[in-house]
Amino acid sequence: MKAGDTSLDAFRAQVAVYRSMSPEQRVGIAMEMSRQAIAIAGAGIRARHSDYTDAEVEWALKRLRVGDELFRAAWPGAPVLDP
Repeated sequence: MKAGDTSLDAFRAQVAVYRSMSPEQRVGIAMEMSRQAIAIAGAGIRARHSDYTDAEVEWALKRLRVGDELFRAAWPGAPVLDP
């Protein structure tokens, strides 16, 4: 499997690097990518809703991450803000 915007040589090199890593290293990369994705999503919320406080951005991000049903069940008193 290869991404459409990546050359076959680059893809093979990336796979070789990942295979040479320990499981702990691969998990570390996955965690960092997840952290970055959450930060980008938070920045998007902030860009769309510049009037939101930091706390409101966090609530909107939680809602985005878990979906409406789980958000309302987990935090029944939380503000339901658009992400």
